[in-house]
Amino acid sequence: MPGPPVAVGCVVVVTPGAAGAPDTGTLLVVLPPWVTANGMPLATTGSICTMVNSVTGVPYPLVIGPLGSSGVSVGGRGLVRMGDMIPSPPGVLQIVGPPATTSVSDGWPP
Repeated sequence: MPGPPVAVGCVVVVTPGAAGAPDTGTLLVVLPPWVTANGMPLATTGSICTMVNSVTGVPYPLVIGPLGSSGVSVGGRGLVRMGDMIPSPPGVLQIVGPPATTSVSDGWPP
């Protein structure tokens, strides 16, 4: 899904979640090397989200799967964009937003 890139603090949802119901979370860690927009490192595949189990309330880490942008990569890892649907066990991770910048948009397919 082409769109603007995201950074730390972006809201994410994984469906199904760890207990079946969708879990929500936040993008928390972007691994180097970085490309920045507005001073924030842009998320790439392999970045780490902190998810909250919607049934128990227990937080857990979730690594963003390998299916980011096919045209823009940083250190061999695809850029993650608002609207992307990325397979990341236990389900499919949807990148909700907000974007790091609206002045850049990646039009490459996943």
